[in-house]
Amino acid sequence: MTTVPPQRPPIYELSLLGALEAESVHIFREVAATFSRPVLLFSGGKDSAVMLHLATKAFWPAPLPFPVLHIDTGHNFDEVIDFRDRTVERLGLRSIVASVQDDIDAGRTVEDDGPHATRNRLQTGTLLRALREGGFDAVFGGARRDEEKARAKERIFSLRDEFGQWDPKAQRPELWQLYNGRHRRGEHMRVFPLSNWTELDIWRYIRDEGVDLPSLYYAHRRPVIERDGMLLAHNRFLALLPGETPRESLVRFRTVGDATCTGCVESAAATADEVITEVAASRVTERGATRADDRISDAGMEDRKREGYF
Repeated sequence: MTTVPPQRPPIYELSLLGALEAESVHIFREVAATFSRPVLLFSGGKDSAVMLHLATKAFWPAPLPFPVLHIDTGHNFDEVIDFRDRTVERLGLRSIVASVQDDIDAGRTVEDDGPHATRNRLQTGTLLRALREGGFDAVFGGARRDEEKARAKERIFSLRDEFGQWDPKAQRPELWQLYNGRHRRGEHMRVFPLSNWTELDIWRYIRDEGVDLPSLYYAHRRPVIERDGMLLAHNRFLALLPGETPRESLVRFRTVGDATCTGCVESAAATADEVITEVAASRVTERGATRADDRISDAGMEDRKREGYF
């Protein structure tokens, strides 16, 4: 009698991107199951585009069970707004736009003046107003730990008090992917499904999944000025300083924010593969290389987060 040796069960292993995707999908489903009114921040940038792609995967074939929210500074790149609107229409999303300009007009916030003025910090008040008006108790954001040292402190579930403020000493343990979403009335949770992703992971996922992005993430020609060691796009929102002269250059953006403080880098990378090659060789994060608003102080981001910023 011939004895058939027992067969070993197949080994099921996820790739790095597969594991990151599975973690993000789990986070989306956990929030949808435990919070009553979540909302997803969607600015049209690469991280929010990947986050939205993951969210649609998490609930497919059902529609997204929560709306998307954009905090509009009024100083956005045209390509980003066009992409935002096209994406909302294509996916049939429920979209909310909260305007910084509305808060300025209503006297709820005061716009900075001067050649270095930016509306980036003014987003905080508009964000908190939008959360109060919508009654949202969980907010998905695309921040990643590798971007900046203050964000490296952040948990995936980050509790904010009734004023929207963040206390790094009040962070909760997250062992074995167990998340504590308990909160009192008036408090809310900021949730970061991309916390454990890197810029390189994001770009590899964009390539593999064919995630659509605004065109300015790839090499294109545009007028730029050099200021404080950065290249800023010359646009209608940026006031020229004495001695500054725009020049045309082949550039791309690594991150997107307010057009007055978001820099670009000289690059010929016109495809996701070419961007991946660039990012793999970079030793400076995208925020460190191209965000002027992060250079206000060594603790600039942490100060803003304590006020309610992402």
